[in-house]
Amino acid sequence: MARRCELSGKAVLTGNQVSHSNRKTRTRFMPNLCNVTLVSDALKRSVRLRITAAALRSVEHRGGLDAFLLKAHDEELSTNARSLKRDILKKAAEGSAA
Repeated sequence: MARRCELSGKAVLTGNQVSHSNRKTRTRFMPNLCNVTLVSDALKRSVRLRITAAALRSVEHRGGLDAFLLKAHDEELSTNARSLKRDILKKAAEGSAA
């Protein structure tokens, strides 16, 4: 399982820890990943995702999972999130056609 956010695409970064005496030690900076269950209003079901705490705050700020996915770019979404976005767009097209 990759250490990558399914919604924002945020992943592991590498860099140096620098001590007071200016010695450098290589380190990895991990994203703050959380296993969450979000509810899709359009699909009327819950979805389990592994996202960062910052992405969770962004989802709440934008007004829910559906609004976040519709505004997000496909390049930064995981394959699971892309399929969710496609399903939401299909439901929206069915709703406007009916």
